[in-house]
Amino acid sequence: MYSIDPNNMTEVEKYKFLTGGIIPRPIAFVTTISKSEVLNGAPFSYFNIVSSNPPMISVSIQRFEGRQKDTARNIIERKEFVVHIVDNQNVEKINETAASLPSDQSEIELAQLTSIESTKVSVPGVKEAKIRMECKLEQAIELGDMDTPACDLIIGRVVQFHIQSGIYEKGRIDARGLAAVSRLAGSNYATIGELFSIKRPK
Repeated sequence: MYSIDPNNMTEVEKYKFLTGGIIPRPIAFVTTISKSEVLNGAPFSYFNIVSSNPPMISVSIQRFEGRQKDTARNIIERKEFVVHIVDNQNVEKINETAASLPSDQSEIELAQLTSIESTKVSVPGVKEAKIRMECKLEQAIELGDMDTPACDLIIGRVVQFHIQSGIYEKGRIDARGLAAVSRLAGSNYATIGELFSIKRPK
């Protein structure tokens, strides 16, 4: 095996190692509203569950040369956002929202996604997702070097769940029906493949 000290790796090498080794990663499509009331949307694969009770999720939003991304800034200012699960039916449109646009232009309009009003937050979601979660900001943490933060770790409390009726029954989600897409390295993605079960020890 290779044994590598991250202090001896370039930023690109560390990125490639982490994104190539920690796979598959679920993808959050996050909608936010800017100060000028523009509905923005962007996908993030540094995303996971923090807690189930209360329901909380995390999204790590990387900075470029210390500059905060629109999504992080909008969440911190408005304290609300919506997270959607990316699936095999919406992944092409969601990918379009990764384009670098000025903050006064909407990625939702660019990708021709359909906005839908939320129940408990002021930020709309998008209709094309089978699962969306309305969130209120629980905590925003700057991580990295003290002089140049590397990312904004966003922890959101889910205040409302929405799920397509055909994939939800008796409190359980049909994984194949959801058909969530995961992020690999580079431009590669993956869908749900072979399923198997292993019983947890008592």
